Amino acid sequence: MPVSNLSLVERIARILAGRAVSANAGGDERSAGGLVDSRWRDHRGDALSILRTLREPDPAMAAVGNVEMWERMAEAAIAEAEAEAEAEAEAEAR
Repeated sequence: MPVSNLSLVERIARILAGRAVSANAGGDERSAGGLVDSRWRDHRGDALSILRTLREPDPAMAAVGNVEMWERMAEAAIAEAEAEAEAEAEAEAR
């Protein structure tokens, strides 16, 4: 299985940003890549909320996978995103 170079929260935030600006979704921009690159961080809080909800698998997911592993993976992604956000906030404060 391929592994992404981007964090899960960033990938979710980029999807949310793209949906907001891209003409292929709810926005007006025909070429939205640059806007997504500049705006995805604005959607990080929503992405974290989504991931926090997904850390508890539903019955269909639990029936085919390891629930404890899924929860640990989601918690790791949340912790990574929170650490990144904290580091960015500290850098901006300087």
